[in-house]
Formats: sequence, structure tokens, C-alpha cells
Amino acid sequence: MEMKSCRHFNGYRPCGFSSTCDAHCPHFQAVKKRALVLGLGAMGAVLRATSILPALVRKYPGVQVTWITEKSTTFLLNNNPLIDQVLSCSFDDVLKVEGQEFDLVFVMDKDQRVGGLLHRISWRELYGFKVNSRYGVIEPASVESRELYEIGLNNYKKFFENKKSEIQLLTEAFGLTWKKDPYVLELNCKEILESQRLRRKWLGEGKALVGLNTGCSSTIPFKKLSIKGHRQLIRKMRQQLPPGVEIVLLGGPEDTIRNRQIGLGLNVWESSTEGGLREGLISVNACDIVFSGDSLGMHMAIALRKWVVAWFGPTCAQEIELYGRGEKIITEAGCHPCWKRVCEKTPMCYDQVDLNKAVEAIERGLNCILSSSRQPFLETFS
Repeated sequence: MEMKSCRHFNGYRPCGFSSTCDAHCPHFQAVKKRALVLGLGAMGAVLRATSILPALVRKYPGVQVTWITEKSTTFLLNNNPLIDQVLSCSFDDVLKVEGQEFDLVFVMDKDQRVGGLLHRISWRELYGFKVNSRYGVIEPASVESRELYEIGLNNYKKFFENKKSEIQLLTEAFGLTWKKDPYVLELNCKEILESQRLRRKWLGEGKALVGLNTGCSSTIPFKKLSIKGHRQLIRKMRQQLPPGVEIVLLGGPEDTIRNRQIGLGLNVWESSTEGGLREGLISVNACDIVFSGDSLGMHMAIALRKWVVAWFGPTCAQEIELYGRGEKIITEAGCHPCWKRVCEKTPMCYDQVDLNKAVEAIERGLNCILSSSRQPFLETFS
């Protein structure tokens, strides 16, 4: 066997499994194929796309996976057991793969930057999307990718005809078999212990912890309830949910002041919002149930196998897979979905979300959790 074909071999020092690199190492794992995943899109989309990994290793046993994404998103892929190397699309990281040979390349985004990246490497099979060198436009890279490509070019098909989740479409576009595979996300031991500490702090003697993810990205700012809407939701939860339910506000740095305004005078906890993506995962993981718009926080909760109550306004509810652990609340706005980034309608779609339905869905989640011998939170550590 050749040492350089081992999954753990790096060529400049022992890998850590053994103190000596030689042909007799008991930890040798042969790399049978090399795969590169290019995921340069939104953080939530990248986290969701980790669900392709189980299908990938099923089809290609012994595959070595390198994933390139935005630098700010790399933290979501840390500690992933099915990814061998996580790189950013920075100049220095791209240099690390320039000139290398890959058996498989999977492009998940309609992004013209992938054209430049693909010209820097050698590859045998390409799935997803590519850039037409003559016209500089995005086109499908394979026959399997055509359905996902065409859905993106036809609003009626995307909004109303398509019934597949985005995960299923992406898996099939990559020539893989869809088996409702979950997102792949793992916390390290330190993060798990911190989740447990936060849970004890926030829950106290209570029975269940509900997290309200209050924010979303600035790309489509209407995927979050208003401050007034969140305050109304909290009051309804206090009125309708049984005793022993604690509420914590979740979010990122852009939500710090907003969360203070939402929680002012109400009996809720506020999570830290300034510690970055991994701290956000820790806070989400401390919860049993997460209520959220179609955002990164929702994807975090799905990845951590929480009960998710997700509401949808501008975006397509059918594109999200909850894996039987949650419910979807659709705005009553007649213009849903639209995917618009700018809107001046009154009332807005987020003002037409039935909060009573949201509380009822949360209560059904609580009943499911409390009637089970194992809470979703505990499953993370089993």
C-alpha cells in the first residue's frame, strides 16, 4: 500500500493516530476517490447541503471530501466527521487545491466564481452547476442537474409546481440517491458541556425550553417577525402553554439590541449573540423546541434535531425538510411566496402569521417531547 494514498497522510508529519508514518500503520485508510464540494452560498444553505454527505459516502465508499465555502461559513463545517478538509474561498486556500486532481466535483451554487475555481483544478466528473465559457452564464453541469437548474428559472414551477425539498433536489442533482438523509453537524465535547450548562441556567426547575430565533440575514429581511410580533407571541405563549416552559431569545450580533427590545419587561432569557456561529449552535442545542423564520437559526435547529416550528412568508415552505420533527406555519398573505428582497406592502407577510397557530404547534411539540421517555436535547449526547 502507498502511504500517500492514505486518508490521514499529509506528507510533513505523523497524522496523530500513529507516531510513525510507514506502510505498516494499522490506521491506514485508502482513499478510493477524491471529491470536492463547492458551496459558496448562504450559511443556512451550506449547512443544509451537508445532508448530501451520507449519500455521497454510500455511493463512493472510501471517498475523501474537501469542501470549499466562504470563510465566515467554515465554522459550521468544523468537526464534521464526513469532511476531510474544510477550506475557504480565500486566495491562500484556493492555492492549496490549485492544480490538484479530483474524481468528483459538486457545485451547489449558481455562482460565477465557480467558473474560476473549476479552471484551477483537474476533475473527471462534474455535477451541479458550471459557467458557460462563451457567454459567462450559469448552466447545468450534468443531466442530473437539469431539474434543479430549471426550477430556478421558472417562478411558477418553483413556487407552486415543485413538491420536492431543496435537499432532495440537490441530492438528485449530484447524481446521488435521496434517502431523506439528515444534516451532518456535530458539536465537540466542550460545546456539549456548555450547552448543558446553559440549559441548566435557563431551564432551572422547568420542564422544557423553547428558543425563539428572532433574526434572519439581510438578504431577505422579511423572514423575521417584527419586534411587536415577537412580543405578542411571547405573551400568547405565557397565556396558553403549561407551567414549566422557559423561553430564550436566540440570534446573532445584528439581533442584540432587537432582542433586548423584544424581551423588555417579559419573562424571557436572552442568549449571547456576540460569540459567533459555534456559540449560536451551543445556544440552539440547549433548547427542546425552536420557533423561527426560514433562516440560519432554523437550519441550525433542524441540524441539531430539535422540534422546529418554522413560519414562511417570502420563501417556499415545501423546500424545507423538517424530518417529521416539527410543523410549518404559512403566512396568510395572498402573495406568498415571492422571494422579493424589497417590499412595501401593508400589512407585511410577517404581520399575517397566525400566532395562535404558532403557539398551538409549539404546544403539540411540547406534548410530543414531554410524553417521550427521551427529550430531543438528550438525543444529541446519546
